[in-house]
Amino acid sequence: MTNKREIEELDSLPLLNDYSGLAMAHNKLPRELYEKYNVKRGLRNSDGTGVVVGLTEIGEVHGYIMEEGDKIPHPGRLRYRGYDLYDLVEGFQKEDRFGFEETSFLLLLGKLPTKKELMDYNYYLGHHRALPDGFIEDMILKAPSEDIMNKLARSVLASYTFDKDPNNLDIANIVKQSMNLIAQLPVMAAYAYQAKNHYFDRNSLHIHAPDPDLSTAENLLRLLRPNMKFTKLEAEILDLSLVIHAEHGGGNNSAFTIHVVSSSGTDTYSAISSAIGSLKGPLHGGANIKVREMMEDAMNTISNWDDPKEVENYIRKILNKEAFDKTGLVYGMGHAIYTISDPRAVLLKKKARALAIEKGREKEFQLYHLIETITPKIFQEFKKTDRVMCANVDLYSGFVYNMLNIPREMFTPIFAVSRIAGWCAHRIEEIVSGGKIIRPAYKAVAKKHLYKPTSDR
Repeated sequence: MTNKREIEELDSLPLLNDYSGLAMAHNKLPRELYEKYNVKRGLRNSDGTGVVVGLTEIGEVHGYIMEEGDKIPHPGRLRYRGYDLYDLVEGFQKEDRFGFEETSFLLLLGKLPTKKELMDYNYYLGHHRALPDGFIEDMILKAPSEDIMNKLARSVLASYTFDKDPNNLDIANIVKQSMNLIAQLPVMAAYAYQAKNHYFDRNSLHIHAPDPDLSTAENLLRLLRPNMKFTKLEAEILDLSLVIHAEHGGGNNSAFTIHVVSSSGTDTYSAISSAIGSLKGPLHGGANIKVREMMEDAMNTISNWDDPKEVENYIRKILNKEAFDKTGLVYGMGHAIYTISDPRAVLLKKKARALAIEKGREKEFQLYHLIETITPKIFQEFKKTDRVMCANVDLYSGFVYNMLNIPREMFTPIFAVSRIAGWCAHRIEEIVSGGKIIRPAYKAVAKKHLYKPTSDR
């Protein structure tokens, strides 16, 4: 039997370097082949628009108009089930209530709830937040992870074991599974963080029970904070963040993942855990972390945050790959679809200003505003382009979470807690309307070889 030391020695052998070299050499496809066979890399057309691979009634993302082959910038619009996001947010904020529960009902079931339906739905979620007996100890505390997204995916997969009918694809059963996951994912994420904070960071362990009478946003703050206390404004802005991240059309990477995996006929837990794995990627769900890191670098580099010239010089250094991570990217600026404005950023910025005043961080907010204002013009000059650019939601979401004292490793899990509403809706849509396993074509371009015995190789 191989012992641990022998395994460690095997893992450090030069042989693994040889293997990695072989893997690189035999998986590198020439760029020109993609052009020769008209392959749409990343499922994107040459003009940057997405390849249409499906239809959806769940979310619509609008940021430009195509006119005679030209992309005409247009104010951004995001619609959930045909309802404008601006109208949804204005509606629940006018009534001085939380909106994520109403939003998830709309996405999942296709209509705005009546007062009675919303009350019943809230009651159901509230009384299904608590995790099954033994789940916290056996699935979270006994196997903590340094990565909360990894733990979240594993917790969702573990939920399969606690479901008496996990493989049943009847829509009634999938709706029940979806509602249970919408209720429990915030609790799983919070407990996963508490376990990580205790076992890896050596801090006190705080496991609070969710309160069935509180909203999703309120429960998240309650479970993350040692004293369980929060202000109304804090809960309101976290609720808004959950609403604006809940859905973003069928073409984003994690929603497309849901469609692909669900089309195979697999169970709900496997499909949702796959979407969590997609969102974990830094090119998808981790952008707000990069924004926060960039802004911390900016605050340490720029001596006068109120000086537009200093801010401009910093942005130019980033574009020249001389500042921050030297990638040339100004994180939080620009979007694949939005041009003039990202409605999510517009809504979150308004609330972020109010929270910054409450927290005494107005100067920091102003620095974000300056970067949002100055970057588009500098980008056009630097790239010699007329591309219209706006701030995306990630510019302000990391700032908001930081003001809420939410740990950085929870930024992307909170995204998942929100987006599960859209994921579950897309899963149901795929099962009801898809009908075929998603199986696109790949052109084989490898040269043909004759097999040789080992003595002749």
